[in-house]
Amino acid sequence: MSNIVIQMNQSDLSKLHQHYERAIVKKPANALFLAKVNQTTITAYKSGKVMFQGQHAETEASKWSTTLPNKTSTNTVNDHAYAPTKSLFHTSHIGTDEAGTGDYFGPITVSAVYVPDNKIEELKQLGITDSKTLTDDNIARLAKKLVKLRIPYTLLTLNNKKYNQLQKKGWNQGKMKAMLHHHAIEKLIAKIGMHAPILIDQFCQPSVYSKYIHTENMQLHENTYFMTKAESHSTSVAAASIIARAKFVKEMDLLSSKLGITVPKGASSKVDETCAYLIKKHGMTILEDVAKVHFANTEKAKKYI
Repeated sequence: MSNIVIQMNQSDLSKLHQHYERAIVKKPANALFLAKVNQTTITAYKSGKVMFQGQHAETEASKWSTTLPNKTSTNTVNDHAYAPTKSLFHTSHIGTDEAGTGDYFGPITVSAVYVPDNKIEELKQLGITDSKTLTDDNIARLAKKLVKLRIPYTLLTLNNKKYNQLQKKGWNQGKMKAMLHHHAIEKLIAKIGMHAPILIDQFCQPSVYSKYIHTENMQLHENTYFMTKAESHSTSVAAASIIARAKFVKEMDLLSSKLGITVPKGASSKVDETCAYLIKKHGMTILEDVAKVHFANTEKAKKYI
């Protein structure tokens, strides 16, 4: 799957518009048109930027430019068919990320964010970057700014009770995450009223992700890409990581308030001690509502008792 972006002057852009007029399927926000032809999606912007995505992207793009971007220089380090090219990071797209997956206590939160190309630089200037490099206070502050700027997003939370039910049903965490990402994307597409390229922060091989959602009668959307550490390259994914993390931190604060103790994040020995304390005070059943019970921390906590 190729992704090629070229820059055209207004005269050539008009010719391009006429050429693909019969293949136009919609006029997305911030775009001149979106057409589909020859197993390729062509998205043209008023600025003159044109993006070709799909099986025959190079063939279609070569009709309009004799100097196409070099594929080897634009590809990212991720070596698979669903890897994005660097040009994606400068264009409008949806990004997804999650939080809480490695934490014994608390839920899993997943966010999908759509950042139009004319907002990318503004968000970078605000400091929208990988949430792992930010403090909890900065994450909360930036999440509020994203909401204030009306950047379209969706946010899903899988609480511990439901998590444990799915785990006992035979779902592994990978499938849970895949379904959360997919539903967040579906809801965001419905919210913005159009399809856009999608970049998922990769937590498993694309083929495995596709298999997970296929078992629930769902399929990958067109122009879906996967990339490890995507939040370091994509402003959309970085924004999603901040919104997902902000929600996770908020849920952990609520859990601490409810239990009357400071509930630690992660899965360290401090977590084991906190788990042992809760078992002594409330019994094993409390864990179903506050923790990911199948984690090794449960058995480690029992040794403290």
